[in-house]
Formats: sequence, C-alpha cells, structure tokens
Amino acid sequence: MTQSDTPATDALSAETPRCCGGGGRAPSDLDHMAVAEAVQPAHEAVQAEIRAGLREIPGGFFDMGARKSTFAEDLDSPRRKVFVSPFRISPHTVTNADFARFVEATGYRSVAEREGWSYVFHLLIETPADWPVSPPGLRWWRRVDGACWARPEGPGTDVADRGDHPVTHVAWYDALAYCRWAGVRLPHEAEWERAGRGGQAHLKFPWGNTLVPGGEFAMNTWQGRFPDENSAEDGYVGTAPVGSYAPNGYGLYNMTGNVWEWVQDWFGPRHAPKGVPRDPRGPESGTAKVQRGGSFLCHVSYCDRYHVHSRTRNDPDSSTSNSGFRIAADAA
Repeated sequence: MTQSDTPATDALSAETPRCCGGGGRAPSDLDHMAVAEAVQPAHEAVQAEIRAGLREIPGGFFDMGARKSTFAEDLDSPRRKVFVSPFRISPHTVTNADFARFVEATGYRSVAEREGWSYVFHLLIETPADWPVSPPGLRWWRRVDGACWARPEGPGTDVADRGDHPVTHVAWYDALAYCRWAGVRLPHEAEWERAGRGGQAHLKFPWGNTLVPGGEFAMNTWQGRFPDENSAEDGYVGTAPVGSYAPNGYGLYNMTGNVWEWVQDWFGPRHAPKGVPRDPRGPESGTAKVQRGGSFLCHVSYCDRYHVHSRTRNDPDSSTSNSGFRIAADAA
C-alpha cells in the first residue's frame, strides 16, 4: 500500500507485497483453484456447527466507502448508497485452531506450503539477516523458505500457543478451500463493510472517529516508527487473539486492524449504476482480490488504511504475516 518512500512500480503493495504483480512469487504450474475446489466438504454436522457460530447481520441501505480517498488508487470514494440483503458473518477471523481442524480433516496443503515459502515481516523473525531476499523497495518483507500458516515465522516456529490468533499466511485460494470444507463462503465486499460498520454511519472506525477512544486502544495497529520500531503500546507486535478489544454493534471483533481480510470480490473500478445497487459485487474478473480492514502494520505515517471503509488488493496466491479471512453465509 502507498507510502511516500515506496517505489512507484507497485504503489499498492507497500504494506503487503503482491506475490505475482509485485515481483514476488514466481509463476507456478499448480492450479490453485483446482486444488481448492477438490477439497471434500465436511460432514453435515460439522458444517452446521460452524454455521451456528455466525452472527446475523440485518439487511438494509447504507453509505459505502469514504467521502474522500486518502489514496486515490484504493478506489474507495466517493460514498454511494447501496442495499445489502440480510446475511451471516463470523464474529472473528478464522483462527489457527480452526484452520488446523480443517487441515487435519482434509490433508489440505496451503499455497505457501506447496510453493515452499511465504513473506514474513522482518521484526517477527529472530534473525532477519538469514533471510535477505525482499520484494523491490520493501525491505521489511522477507521471503522465508518454509514459512506457512503452521510455521508463521519460518522453520522452528509454530502456533501451539496461538490457537486463538487469526490464521495467517493464507492465500485467497486457501480461504476458498476452507469455505468449501465448512459449507460457507467469503463475504462480499459490500457485506463486509455493512458488517464492519456495526450499524454506524459515516464513521471511520466501528466505535467512532477517534483512533484511541478515551485513551484506550480499540484495535491492533502499529505504534512507533515504521518499519523498524514498534513500541507495541497496544500490547502486540504481531497478531492479537481474535477476541481482543470490544466488539462492534453487531458483536464482531477486530473489523479494523489485526489482519487484512480476504473477501470474495475482484478489485477494480466501482461503476456508478443508475439507482441504488442491490447486493453489489466487484468486477466479473480481474488479477487481484480485495482485502479489507487493515492490519497490525497500519500506521498514520505509513499505511493509513485501518478504517471501516479501507480497502486494498492482492494477488489471490499471495500469503503474508498479516493476511487472514473471516467467513460468511446467506441468511438462515
């Protein structure tokens, strides 16, 4: 994502590198879509259990997007009124424990596991010098061989004590595979923003317009000088447990900060149809998928994208330390 000292070759990738479009992951013969679609659905009882944990979100009209974009390339302005039908969404992102259950049941291997590497933020690595390869102009991201959802900082690391943290290093295709197994789907972008706002209108955050309301941190983002000094005043250098901080008005946690969340839609210009769009979708095709919500790396001096209207894009085979997802379903 954009920052002033980021090379203009890929302005959208300053926080999170784009694996194909940003000069990262090499083209692969693996058909990631075919692998995801080959996943066998879970038993009906398992799917019913997962769906039972989703929150009901009322349908209705709301103003989607920002009044004015901070970054024009995000295409998140102007605001437009849309209508979203009732749906359901998970109260938090899929956790390491959730994803481990899926992997144990299916034997699924993520894109990062099949490709053999993923991008890890440098302050999360014990010895960054051991992993010197970075995308052009993005020295804070290191290509770490063996890094994946189960080894988030690379060989010798695990998620044994992070079962309640969001699963990371998952590509869009991995999220799709999980949804197929669980009998759910990814939220569409309009649904995500409807849910993220928690019933509020025209506010920057689910709780209001103040970054640190009452002097208390309300989300997991960056404090300090990016990218080398994180004071972790909010309590976290990396991800926070998914139930951290107060939920929004719909009972949803961490709709801003913590990890970027994949949604179903392709990224592209938002056309201005006549009238009020009903259940709007993104373009029919594209090269990058939309991500919403910002992450623990967002900071006002660098990537001011931790708002309920914020969006970015990434290649569907991209996997990083700060990307996860939550699940959705049609109304019961």
